[in-house]
Amino acid sequence: MNDPTAQMGFQVGKSAVMAGQEYMEQNFNRYVNVSALKHYFNVSNSYVVSKLCIVLFPWRHRPWSRQQRLSHNGQDGYYLPPREDTNSPDMYIPMMALVTYILLSTVLAGLRGAFHPELLGLTATTAFAVVLLEILGLKLGTYLLSISSESQLLDLVAYSGYKFVGIIITLLLSEILNRTNLGGGGGGTGGWVGWIIFLYVFSANAFFLLRSLRYVLLPDAGPSSGSAASYTVARSQRNRRTQFLFVYSYVVQFVFMWLLSRQSADPKVVKV
Repeated sequence: MNDPTAQMGFQVGKSAVMAGQEYMEQNFNRYVNVSALKHYFNVSNSYVVSKLCIVLFPWRHRPWSRQQRLSHNGQDGYYLPPREDTNSPDMYIPMMALVTYILLSTVLAGLRGAFHPELLGLTATTAFAVVLLEILGLKLGTYLLSISSESQLLDLVAYSGYKFVGIIITLLLSEILNRTNLGGGGGGTGGWVGWIIFLYVFSANAFFLLRSLRYVLLPDAGPSSGSAASYTVARSQRNRRTQFLFVYSYVVQFVFMWLLSRQSADPKVVKV
């Protein structure tokens, strides 16, 4: 480092890195609200443990409503971050679960002797495609049902990733039981034990989404007037939103979770 040439190269490299970092931050902030995104990563160890328990065992959790804190004017409120409210959605658990699912799928395939170099990319592509398709379907449904919220998109992205927690549990337990000859078939949902585990984690995830997404899809907003006509319109709209929430929580989640579980249990890699 005492060489003047080395010092000059170090300074040039440092300047280039700082310029590249500044350029990335400017362009990233143009498309993504970083301050809003930080809210979803404001988690703690206790929150992660509590949230995982809620996702896997949601049956006796109370209450489900998110906590708000009033601003300085005492009128406009904002939701507390995940660190301070276990009912708040986060992106730390979904992101970690997504990465873990991709890596776990390839590891299990290698243990079965079915690993291919293309498997990692195929699994990641399938997982990202499922999440993207789910988000597009949710946004289309919220648009058709006239549902609007400032943090709606980021909330939906967060909630769409919790399914990977249940899928990981299904893959792990099914693989362990199948290796002890207790699974009754292949990994994932291939055997009767795998189906039991899958149906439980699916039911838990569906119930969790059904209760958690009520504040997004079923906001507590009464009709603008007290007439019978406006009440009828509001009631019919609420019924459509309830049906949409039920279809998303049970039908859509079942299809996607089954697809991801089967993709990991029996990957089909086409070699070119």
